[in-house]
Amino acid sequence: MISFDEALAIVDARVAPLGSEQVALGDAAGRYLSEPLIARSDAPRHAISAMDGYAVDYASVRAGDALRIIGTSTAGGDASLCLGPGQAARIFTGAPLPEGADGVIMQEYADVAGDVVRFAGGFGPARHVRAAGSDFRAGDILLAAGQRLSPRAMCIAAAADVAQLAVASTPHVAILATGDELAAPGSAYLHPHRIPESVSFGVAAQLAAMGGKVAWRGACGDDLARLTAAAGDALAAADLVVVTGGASVGDRDFAKPMFAAHGLELLWEKIAIKPGKPVWLGVAAGRYVLGLPGNPTSAMVTGHLVLRALLARMQGASAQQFHRWMRLPLAAPIGATGNRETFVRASWQPDGLAPISMQDSGAQAALAQADWLIRCPAGQAAQTAGEMVSALPF
Repeated sequence: MISFDEALAIVDARVAPLGSEQVALGDAAGRYLSEPLIARSDAPRHAISAMDGYAVDYASVRAGDALRIIGTSTAGGDASLCLGPGQAARIFTGAPLPEGADGVIMQEYADVAGDVVRFAGGFGPARHVRAAGSDFRAGDILLAAGQRLSPRAMCIAAAADVAQLAVASTPHVAILATGDELAAPGSAYLHPHRIPESVSFGVAAQLAAMGGKVAWRGACGDDLARLTAAAGDALAAADLVVVTGGASVGDRDFAKPMFAAHGLELLWEKIAIKPGKPVWLGVAAGRYVLGLPGNPTSAMVTGHLVLRALLARMQGASAQQFHRWMRLPLAAPIGATGNRETFVRASWQPDGLAPISMQDSGAQAALAQADWLIRCPAGQAAQTAGEMVSALPF
């Protein structure tokens, strides 16, 4: 049994990123860059005004001086205007600064009569100019390979003046739910000893949020021959197979044996975490296989912690650097942990994080209340309200 951090280190060491493809800028949102994004030109390309006002030779202007307005500079216009002594140019935000000008006086200080402008006192000392290249320079790396194209990153990508981006190929994922007790949602009530199969729907949503695509989906009872055949179908259809349930050591737990005929090599068998100790990762038929617990809460927590990091790695990011833990205060006490690192489900309250009352790994209704995970090291003493803890949005 390995630690959570060791599991992520194994993902980085043993999971190879998928290939890459070129996509149009407009289709790149949510994808992972497979190459650095490099600026094509300076931004701004010329010195530009940061305000509406008048472009001037700043050092030569005194309050009350009469300056002749020789033209207007607008955003997107050329920079052909050239100021001489005693001259000014009307200028708008984003417009290029005329030659001979080094500052902009805001229009609130201007008194205009015909083609003459005078400025009231108090207009300095800010010059309201964005220098050429003050945002970035041609050749600068604006986004690193492996970075996901968030809405903010998409804005930067467009600012780099590129129409195509090299992004990681989309991971195609197969989801295989196992267990005799499972029935399709909407039909379980017809069978007194069946329960709705819910985990795969949560896993599919986690995949979608990480840029993965469900390429195959199935459910199978606890019959090794049938499961082995289903495993083959799943492996043939996807880059990654996520199998839920059957991960313990009972006589009818077939999650690992079903892949044995396909050459399963285990990268790890268990993680010393709670919930989610049975989570495992392997390779079979050249595809990655991740085993998640059948208990819904365990599956959703480990999917959030491990599956999402695995998908990020498959798209060129680092699994170890994927999660961004934050230090936040507790709004209520939290109990001591045992011999496993524990991820406590919590909700955000005005005073901080409050652990939800139901921490059972099989509970589902409580999942709707939990929007944070609190990371508690093994052997940690009880924590009181107000103490700072490490937490991750859930």
